[in-house]
Amino acid sequence: MKILTTIALILLIIGGLNWLLVGLFQYDLVAALFGGQAAVLSRIIYAIVGLCAIYAIALLPKLRTACHHV
Repeated sequence: MKILTTIALILLIIGGLNWLLVGLFQYDLVAALFGGQAAVLSRIIYAIVGLCAIYAIALLPKLRTACHHV
């Protein structure tokens, strides 16, 4: 599970940085790397990042518990 959590967090960070670039500079790094918004590969990347976000929601209670133990 630790590997899955690490991968999910890395993809969420990449997704967040992509949205930062979109918001500040109107530059979509995923689309630039994988062939534009309509490309199938770009859509798959966006879907994977979205699934990682859903997985991260499940981690929130664990994070809260971990913070209380410190």
